[in-house]
Amino acid sequence: MAFPGARKIATIELRTDRDVAKARSRVSEIMKAKGSRDLMTTRFVTAVSEIARNAATHGKGGRLLVYDMPDPRLIGVECVDEGSGIEDVERAMVDGYSTRQNSLGRGLGGAKRLAKTFTIESTPGKGTVVRMTGICTTR
Repeated sequence: MAFPGARKIATIELRTDRDVAKARSRVSEIMKAKGSRDLMTTRFVTAVSEIARNAATHGKGGRLLVYDMPDPRLIGVECVDEGSGIEDVERAMVDGYSTRQNSLGRGLGGAKRLAKTFTIESTPGKGTVVRMTGICTTR
């Protein structure tokens, strides 16, 4: 299981930019319902946007699963794709690295900085799984 003791509350298919926007919106709605402040929501939704866009663009599509965590102050997301995978995950996490032209290359590293927890597993030729949690409330 992605997050032990967690309950899946949403699944968003990721194929297009519209799907990425839907993922952002859904995660934002869930966080606000849990009492998240705007800044906390914006930070985590930005991270969600980055990993969802990567799945849609580089991973040839995928899905974002949203979890209600055992700790009610947290939200969990798992982004799964079956694309070509990442050859060098460590290098991909470094700011400035990008496989795309005209990119700042802050995607994965930025997402990691914006999340409370962040893990990435990638197998070349099989795809990538990113799991991260965000803080909804400090109460």
